[in-house]
Amino acid sequence: MLAIIGGSGMAMFDEMVDRRRQVVRTPYGDPSCPLSFGRIDGHEIVFLARHGYGHTIAPHQINYRANLWALDATGVTDVVSVATVGGIRPDLAPGTLLLPDQIIDYTHRGHGTFFEGPDQPVTHIDFTQPYDSTLRDRLVAAAGSVGETLLLGATYGCTQGPRLETAAEIRRLARDGCDIVGMTAMPEAALARELGISYATLAVVANHAAGIGDSVGGVSMDDIARVLEGAIGRVRTILRALR
Repeated sequence: MLAIIGGSGMAMFDEMVDRRRQVVRTPYGDPSCPLSFGRIDGHEIVFLARHGYGHTIAPHQINYRANLWALDATGVTDVVSVATVGGIRPDLAPGTLLLPDQIIDYTHRGHGTFFEGPDQPVTHIDFTQPYDSTLRDRLVAAAGSVGETLLLGATYGCTQGPRLETAAEIRRLARDGCDIVGMTAMPEAALARELGISYATLAVVANHAAGIGDSVGGVSMDDIARVLEGAIGRVRTILRALR
């Protein structure tokens, strides 16, 4: 079963029919919100708003373990994460849709694994390829079927948030090989891997990162909102076609 985790600009997925909400209790506390179940063209999907339905939970305060555990407990096998990011690479202009293939983690968040505590063995997961290639191929096919283009391949630099980055930090990320910057890839992707859930991110470039292009003098929240208003509609179209 497919789940969609909606990020900034996508707190609902109204395209589902026969929708119902379910509160899922977890050993790790409450998820960001009740899970929404529904169907698209006869296929059951689950939707979870990462920041809550009212967009009230900051990136560093999200209970990532509860979110992923709840999805796994309800039978989810595949997760598409919709994420708003800043573009570092010159060709990644606002409005670009892409599928990253690598992550560099700059966060300092706790509880980044399910395997902690005195009753848990030390467990290492292979994270060489953090995103599932088969799920990425399905997203490419879905985009092609509705006339959309997804750029393939980018390194996602995940920062702590909730503040945006300084221009110097973006220069550092660029030197490290990051192509985009966001705040929610980790530990979400690693937790999905620990549970055996196939995971991919559909990233929306909402702005040039700090110190780049239109953001040389600062990042405009109004401009981000305008970009997302158009881009999220395109994301929804792709997700409706995902099989």
